[in-house]
Amino acid sequence: MRWLGVALAVVLAVTGCGVRRATTGPQPGPVTVRETEPPPCILKFRDKKAERAARARLERDLRRYLARQPGRIAFSAHDLATGIRLGHREHQRDMITASGSKVDILAALLQRRHRLSPAERDLAARMIRESDNGAADALWWRVGGGGAMARFYRLVGMRETVPGPSRFWGGTTTSPADRIRLLKLLVKGGRGLTERDRSLVLSLMGRVMRDQAWGVSAAARPGEKVALKNGWTPRPFRGNTWAVTSYGRISGPGRDLLLAVQTDMQPGEGSGIRAIEGLARMIGRRLGDLRQERTVRCPASL
Repeated sequence: MRWLGVALAVVLAVTGCGVRRATTGPQPGPVTVRETEPPPCILKFRDKKAERAARARLERDLRRYLARQPGRIAFSAHDLATGIRLGHREHQRDMITASGSKVDILAALLQRRHRLSPAERDLAARMIRESDNGAADALWWRVGGGGAMARFYRLVGMRETVPGPSRFWGGTTTSPADRIRLLKLLVKGGRGLTERDRSLVLSLMGRVMRDQAWGVSAAARPGEKVALKNGWTPRPFRGNTWAVTSYGRISGPGRDLLLAVQTDMQPGEGSGIRAIEGLARMIGRRLGDLRQERTVRCPASL
C-alpha cells in the first residue's frame, strides 16, 4: 500500500536503517572506511488489543472495589494528556458538595470582577487552603448568593449542579461529571475566567493544609503535583451518616489527570476518606496501562 511505503520510508530515513550517506568533493589521499553497524530500525504501534484487555480488567476491579464499600460512591476521571476517561455514576447529580463548593464560590467571584481586594484575597486563601467556613460565608454573599451561583453554573455548562438554599452553600448538590467540567475550566480557561484567575484558584488548591490533603491525592505518583479541594459533612437527617467528597488535578510527565470522587451515606468521615483514597490509588496506579505501545523491527527486506 502506498501510505505504508511512505510511512516506512519516513521511519527508515529517521532511524537510518540501511542508509549510507554519500561523500562529495575531493578526498585528501587514501581514506580508511570503518564499517559500522547501522542503528536498528524500529516501528511503534498502539497496542489496542492490550489496551482493551487492561481497561476491562481495571473496570472489573473498580466495580468489585465499589461493591465492597458502604454507602453510595460516584466518580469521574479524565486524563487530558492521553484522553483516557473512566467513570461510575458520573452523572449522579444529587451528591452534596459540602466544602467542595468553595472553589465554585471563588471561581464565580473572579469571573464577575477578576481583581480581588487584599481582604478578599485573604478570605479566598483561608476558604480554599484552610476550608474556613466563615470566609466562605463572606464570599458567598459577595458573589450574590444562590441566585448568582445558579447563573454561574448555567454560564459554564455545569447543568448538574444546584446551589444550596439561602446561606447554605454547603448544601450545593452536584455530579462528578460537573466537578470535572469545573476542573477543565480552571485548567483550560474560557467562560470569562482569565489565566490569572485560574492560576490563583489552582495555586490555592495546590497548597491546602496538610491535614486536608487527603482524597484524590492518593492517585499521585512520586513527583507529581496535586491541586484539590475536599468536602465533608455529617448528615444527621440521613441516618446520622456522612457525605465526603474530593476532586482535583494530578499532573506530571505524561499525565494530566482530573479526578472527582463523591460519596454519601457513609458510616463516618473516615470510611468516606478510605473509600475515596482506595479508588484513587487504583486509578492512579493502573491508568498508564490503558495506553500501550508495541514495537517491531523493520522487515529485513527493507
